Amino acid sequence: MNYSETAPTVEQIVALKQQRVVDEHALRSLFLEARTANGFLDAPVPRELFERAVEIAEIGPTSANSLPGRYVFVQSPEAKERLKPCVGPSNLAKTMAAPATVIFATDLKFYENFPRTFPTRPEMRERMAADPLEKVREFARDNSLLQMGYFILACRALGLDCGPMAGFDRAKTDAEFFPDGRVISIFLINLGYGDDTKYFPRLPRLETAEIATFL
Repeated sequence: MNYSETAPTVEQIVALKQQRVVDEHALRSLFLEARTANGFLDAPVPRELFERAVEIAEIGPTSANSLPGRYVFVQSPEAKERLKPCVGPSNLAKTMAAPATVIFATDLKFYENFPRTFPTRPEMRERMAADPLEKVREFARDNSLLQMGYFILACRALGLDCGPMAGFDRAKTDAEFFPDGRVISIFLINLGYGDDTKYFPRLPRLETAEIATFL
């Protein structure tokens, strides 16, 4: 369809959008059969796969296209030793064995990129720079959590398994990896090819009628 010659009708636009609906295979990969990895196979993951996941996650929407999320991929033995004291006891063994652990963090000065990421509103940089730190921190954390969700789905779409964890010492992690205070950690995510023998049974979910209201 050549939109330059004729404006599409509502029905045509809806039909085009319906063509984007993913198939059952994609739903299984992203949600229905995807699990939180509790252990990983001894199989390396190419760096290019992680880079592709970040690229895909960056496309997801954030407020004012702020993109505050930051990623530190911990893979080398030396980096793992630095992370080791920061991880809770119940998460330590699987974290050390994972092919990679990403420290998912947020940049508290994300607004410095507004002239580039939100060029139609460059004044947002000065406006947010003048806001109280707590307000900036809340904004950055909220939007980074959005990006973390996109990243997990991007990894699953690329055939990887993820094990997100809040069980770590954020203060120790920040002191070790982000000593200047500009970036702060939010979650750890173990990444690789999950060991299917180490999954826990899927826990119950709430019913739609319990949690959704249609007005």
